[in-house]
Amino acid sequence: METKVLNTLEINKAVDILKSGGIVAIPTETVYGLAANALDGNAVSKIFKAKGRPMDNPLIVHIADMGAINILCSNFPDKARKLTEKFWPGPLTIILPKSNIIPDEVSAGLDTVAVRFPSHKITQDIIKESGLFLAAPSANKSGSPSPTSALHVFKDLNGKIDAIVDGGECEVGLESTVITFANDKPKLLRPGKVTINEIENVIGKIDIDDSVYNKLKENVIPSSPGMKYKHYAPSAKIILINSDSEKYIDYVNNHKDSGVVALCYDEDIDNLNVPCISYGKLDDSKEQASKIFSCLRKIDDLNAKVAYARCPKKDGVGLAVYNRLIRAAGFEVINIE
Repeated sequence: METKVLNTLEINKAVDILKSGGIVAIPTETVYGLAANALDGNAVSKIFKAKGRPMDNPLIVHIADMGAINILCSNFPDKARKLTEKFWPGPLTIILPKSNIIPDEVSAGLDTVAVRFPSHKITQDIIKESGLFLAAPSANKSGSPSPTSALHVFKDLNGKIDAIVDGGECEVGLESTVITFANDKPKLLRPGKVTINEIENVIGKIDIDDSVYNKLKENVIPSSPGMKYKHYAPSAKIILINSDSEKYIDYVNNHKDSGVVALCYDEDIDNLNVPCISYGKLDDSKEQASKIFSCLRKIDDLNAKVAYARCPKKDGVGLAVYNRLIRAAGFEVINIE
């Protein structure tokens, strides 16, 4: 299969591919998504094949108007409505009871569906012009760092998908926040740019799923993307170091070896004696979020074997960065008091 790279003036070609049952990587404000007609199970199954994605990992359906909720979902509770009024279009996904038009390939056989209204204009234009709802996980090999540029997609999926729409670099750089309304109380399943505090300011206290911090327990069915499997990982081994700056620097310098790199803050670089990749400033979680996936990919560009990553803060957007790093590390953390 030849993978076409389309510019933003060629979205009509992307629309034609999607309407004919093909799959296209599209830019969003979060990461690039690999899109297919969400109501066509055969088209959706091509996403799983191209990515090498387990079939029990549900997908997010992307929409471009609020009325779609009533078509895709059988119930739209008031708290969910309030969140969409505040944060849509934008990087927030809500999980609701699904209607009977959602194929099992999208929901992984669950009785719920995840829905998002992206703010990226190109994505909105493609959805509107196609007249489709688009199922779209991240456009990368399953388990590898999510793509924030068309080049990342091309490196991972060239020859496996029909086309890529090059919309430049993604602004947010992390997948959307996911909150479920499938239970009695809203629960955060995946942190993102829309933070817990921002959500609670709108609808009150919410629960946080244990999988945000810890490995999903055996035999538990994932209800959201990014919950069950090792994700976001380069080929190199990632080890998360939870410590202050001085102890982090001492640990990394004492483990200097061929193939060792540091995934660190700007402020750490001058004191480290190994190759460094900075994912932002210490107190700028939004910068860290926008850079973390490209930095994880740079680790492999350096042919590194091991990357010691400095643990980010676990509040605000920093919690989302931590969630991605802990999964990239396969939950391997060294705590240094």
